[in-house]
Amino acid sequence: MKTLTDYELNILNNYFNATNYLAVGQLYLLKNPLLKTKLTMDDIKPRVVGHFGTIPGSNFIFTHLNRVITKYDLNMIYFVGPGHGGQVAVTNAYLDGTYTEIYPKITKDEAGLQKLFKQFSFPGGVSSHVAPETPGSIHEGGELGYSLIHAFGAVLDNPDLIAVSIVGDGEAETGPLATSWNINKFINPNTDGVVLPIVHLNGYKISNPTVLSRMSTEEITSLFKGYGWDVYFVEDKNNTIDEMQEKMATTMDEIVAKIKKIKEEYKDKENITYPKWPMIILRTKKGWTGPKETEGSFKAHQVPIEITDESKLQELEEWLKSYHPENIFNEDGSIKKEILSFLPKGNRRMSANPICNGGLLLKELKTPDIKNYMLDVHHGDIVSRDMYNLGAYLRDVIKLNEHNHNFRMFSPDEAMSNRLNQVFEVTDRQWLMPIGEKDEHVNPYGRVLDSYLSEHFAEGALEGYLLTGRHGLIHSYESFIRVVDSMIGIHAKWLKMTKELSWRAPISSLNIIETSHIWQQDHNGYTHQEPGFINHILNKKRDIIDIYLPYDTNSLIYTIDKCLKSKNMINTIIASKHDRPQWLNYEETIKHCEKGIGIWDFASDEDPDIILACAGETPTLEVLAATSILKEKTDIKVRVVNVVFLETLDELPEEEFNKLFPIGIPVIFNFHGYPNVIRELTYNRKQKFIIHGYEEEGAITTPFDMRVLNKIDRFHLVIEVLDLLNKNEDVKRYCQDELMKHYDYIRETGQDLDEVLNWKWKD
Repeated sequence: MKTLTDYELNILNNYFNATNYLAVGQLYLLKNPLLKTKLTMDDIKPRVVGHFGTIPGSNFIFTHLNRVITKYDLNMIYFVGPGHGGQVAVTNAYLDGTYTEIYPKITKDEAGLQKLFKQFSFPGGVSSHVAPETPGSIHEGGELGYSLIHAFGAVLDNPDLIAVSIVGDGEAETGPLATSWNINKFINPNTDGVVLPIVHLNGYKISNPTVLSRMSTEEITSLFKGYGWDVYFVEDKNNTIDEMQEKMATTMDEIVAKIKKIKEEYKDKENITYPKWPMIILRTKKGWTGPKETEGSFKAHQVPIEITDESKLQELEEWLKSYHPENIFNEDGSIKKEILSFLPKGNRRMSANPICNGGLLLKELKTPDIKNYMLDVHHGDIVSRDMYNLGAYLRDVIKLNEHNHNFRMFSPDEAMSNRLNQVFEVTDRQWLMPIGEKDEHVNPYGRVLDSYLSEHFAEGALEGYLLTGRHGLIHSYESFIRVVDSMIGIHAKWLKMTKELSWRAPISSLNIIETSHIWQQDHNGYTHQEPGFINHILNKKRDIIDIYLPYDTNSLIYTIDKCLKSKNMINTIIASKHDRPQWLNYEETIKHCEKGIGIWDFASDEDPDIILACAGETPTLEVLAATSILKEKTDIKVRVVNVVFLETLDELPEEEFNKLFPIGIPVIFNFHGYPNVIRELTYNRKQKFIIHGYEEEGAITTPFDMRVLNKIDRFHLVIEVLDLLNKNEDVKRYCQDELMKHYDYIRETGQDLDEVLNWKWKD
């Protein structure tokens, strides 16, 4: 018995043709969208830029997603993995009416159609990939590899949501995508939705065959079954489009039934392991339905017909007419109602689903009073662990929001390593694989996702979670957050564009905590010493990035609380997880952190000879230690300026900046990362900054030796001061002697000097 009636089949075919016609029109046509006259060169864009090869397969998928949404009243969204599949999302949003609702100038008639065609991949128009401007999108298609993991983030805590991820066979070769197949081990069928991967095998990348497409059915089945998926095939074996429509409709009905069965079987169960979720392998030709000369080859990837002169116009016209526009359009250019009759309505339209405009659904995060987590300190009189103390605050954030299910923590197996142990007093790690006797803090219902050793997994899941209207953070080793540089860069571009779109509601910020940083990676060696993420993120638009370098627990608590409450930002926090002196009390912290920069009066003199500035907890410690030497052994007057919000160096008004750093007084700046960061932020200031920072020197050594190797230690700072001011050779020799003493001592004992380990500030 057939799944589709003849009537349904006819509608699906006409709709499929409509999507492809609109896609080709967007690629080529400047004018004459209904082909009312014979094509001329004036009708063609002067630069035809875009892609076609992946488009028909994705349109085919969209057609059938719309069908099952309507038939079963599904809450469904999509992720277009193939990079330049922008026409697909725009086309289907136009056909379901969402596009015109958001962009009224793109009317559903001939004039609107012409505007729709012209704007694609055209100056002042829309991009060739799925972008923020596209209704229904939360996934930036400009870089490959993230469709599955973004879909995973979207379904967390969305139990009735089905997120369909169209995975291109080229995209499937990327590292992040290959890693993402294990998402099924973390999806709880009770509390989460469903990710439905549809791998589109069309055979080619830009100019090479794809690996998956050349694998046999048996081999590819074994691969994905090995990952724990239930594999369904829909293959074009030189069959007609009618036969493909029937195969896809039957398969989608079976899959919907399978999903509902799984959901019912696992309902309200406590002890569960992950089910075998369904997925589809869709085989079609590259450039399916396109010109026969390029169909099924890599030459269909971008522009199948190069319009170099009038001789190619006939080919293009024949191609467009093969979609039977007479069956698609009314005389005025509107789409025939019958074709659109099966489409979902209202918010069930994938292009109009509010989940894809996550800010509309955003519930404010409940946060505790930060005063309850602040330490009672006085200028270094106690030592404590900043990240461990942060764990208590995050524990209570999780507890306060447990009924809303809208806050999660993500990392690549680092919650314990980064000292956030206290969160496990109220939650566990989400994990649906078997649990062993000696496993700790794993169960199917945890709020922490850190059981997968992949930065891409953690970052991508967080992005998907935020983009669909929730809150969260990622914490990672400073050196290895660099693995997702590009991923975060794409998110930054997304935020930049969404801020320019009035219809996009603000989402919760992407909060990144970098810990296990370079000055604590003495024991792991040179490979773990890389602070360059600051450089990377600082290049993004300033209105979407903030960089914080808290110097103790109280400043860290203040900072994370501020960041969690912010929207449409990428907040980067560099924090310590080791024992460190604690500097400012609650009142001092609030005053200092609200400004982001300031003089530490307790360590400063009036009318200073030198200014010692610092950013980062370790450089701050060494500046204070250097200041103590200068106070004890010289008559040099010192001002200590601490920077907790990095961009103040650039953004602070000149008058205020000059009060902190009076012109004519030398400034030595002790910085956490690469010195060029401070140079870039202060290049237009009148003051002279001498900058100490990470100089790419490192080894397996001691913590203090890391500072010595890179000259951010107290002794090198004092020597720099003395050289600048031409003062006190005796103190300089003292510092040089201490450095030699340190050199010999660590090689003899394997640990730092007692006077370094036990140093304390004296008021």
